[in-house]
Amino acid sequence: MSIELLTLLFFGTLLLFLVLGLPLSFVLGGVSVVFLYFTWGPESFYMVAAQTWDAMNKFILVAIPLFIFMAMLLERSGAAADLYEMMYVWFGPLRGGLAIGTVAICAIFSAMCGISGAAVVSMGTIALPSMLQRNYDKLMAVGCINSGGGWGILIPPSVIMILYALIAGESVGKLFAAGILPGFMLFVLVSLYIGIRCYFQPHMGPPIPKEERGDWGRKFRSVRAVLLPMLIVFMVLGSIVFGIATPTEAAGIGVLGAIISGLFYRQLNLPLLKEASLRTFRLTGMIMWILFGAYCFTAAYHGMGAAHLIEDLMQYVPGGPWGTIIFIQIIIFFLAMVLDPAGIMMICIPIFLPVVTAYGFDPIWFGILFIVNMEIGYMTPPFGFNLFYMKGVVPPSISMMDIYRSVIPFTIVELVGLILLMIFPQIVLFLPNLFFN
Repeated sequence: MSIELLTLLFFGTLLLFLVLGLPLSFVLGGVSVVFLYFTWGPESFYMVAAQTWDAMNKFILVAIPLFIFMAMLLERSGAAADLYEMMYVWFGPLRGGLAIGTVAICAIFSAMCGISGAAVVSMGTIALPSMLQRNYDKLMAVGCINSGGGWGILIPPSVIMILYALIAGESVGKLFAAGILPGFMLFVLVSLYIGIRCYFQPHMGPPIPKEERGDWGRKFRSVRAVLLPMLIVFMVLGSIVFGIATPTEAAGIGVLGAIISGLFYRQLNLPLLKEASLRTFRLTGMIMWILFGAYCFTAAYHGMGAAHLIEDLMQYVPGGPWGTIIFIQIIIFFLAMVLDPAGIMMICIPIFLPVVTAYGFDPIWFGILFIVNMEIGYMTPPFGFNLFYMKGVVPPSISMMDIYRSVIPFTIVELVGLILLMIFPQIVLFLPNLFFN
């Protein structure tokens, strides 16, 4: 049977079972095992076991449950409420100031957590009622939280970056450094959009009343709220960048910082630890099973000789190397609308990365483009995770259609940011080259 027909059958079967609603990990692993059996016979099952064992022996995987546990603790620590108080008194007097402050908190939370969703739930609970009470347009209020909440996988530390590094064989530290400037750039672009739109359309984000604005004493007292989050960020990222700890060890340091945060805000107790542990087990188990299935998928597809097929097909994409990069971004963008980001990464990286490196592009730069696409996917209809997190915390007056509509302008702004990263690769590569060369 030709590789072209095998590819159609392979991906057709994969998509069929995904559409039927079966779990991604079992679809990836099950379809791969079946095709391996009919391609190489029963001996191929040894390869499945070897691939799974190889995945289990990668020390970097220990960082995943640690970062998730850190995020679960920080989400309930009380830091978000203090951060919002600081943003309220400093940014509130400006048009759109509460929305800009909210995305700033999302960026800070992203730098502490490593996963998407924590900032959405926290800000949806704390910031959204405050903005709606002060007559912010509901689409502006919901959209800014959805947009900023997705940065958890882009601004390091990031669980998705660890997965990319594992599959691509790249340095986690370099990826963490590469995500800092793109994350800051997206924060600036989104803040500019909010500020400019609210300046010309004041009803979208009116300033808070004068009687609610804090004096300088309240403002300076509120600054203390950022000291502990910044300490956690420095403990995690600083230990990696300055060579004090590996990413896995830095994740352990981050958990220590999250525990200190819980003690500081007097939220650390046995029920919180139990809930955080159970949620960590669930998320880690899901990621691990997807990873095992993806290893089987990679072994099966490459065993069929598909790498040469993909490289040959990419030669027919118009525009040469850059046309190929744009074509890949479009495919990933549409996949991110309907599939889990971790699953997309497991399926696409083994296929696209050899093509990208063959054209001479930097795999770290491509990884950040990939992750930005995944981040946009978190807030893009119809199945973006952040959309459903948001639906769980918004008041009944905000419908699912309102949430869908709210993300449209923010998606356009972030796509502009993605284009800038493609045009100016040094935005991504400057810090990795500075710290690691």
